[in-house]
Amino acid sequence: MAPTAETVARHELRGLQTRVAAASNGSLVGIEGSVVSESENTLVVEQGERTKRVPKAGATFEFALEGEHATVAGERLVAPPARRTETTGDSKWR
Repeated sequence: MAPTAETVARHELRGLQTRVAAASNGSLVGIEGSVVSESENTLVVEQGERTKRVPKAGATFEFALEGEHATVAGERLVAPPARRTETTGDSKWR
């Protein structure tokens, strides 16, 4: 199932196009490209031949989805990717 604006925070983010819409560190605003890696606290965004590591906390991300865009506060993404994408058990992302 493809992520939607309502469910993107609990889906795999690698491969999605994203843009940093706002950040406490102003130099991060405007970074855009494909998410190539994710850790508990950061997203790695590929911009052409370079990659930028963006802290999730303190940033707001816009993800390009099929026919729509989703804006997600980075704080909602702070978690190990495997835990955030769980589909069973008691998970705050489900």
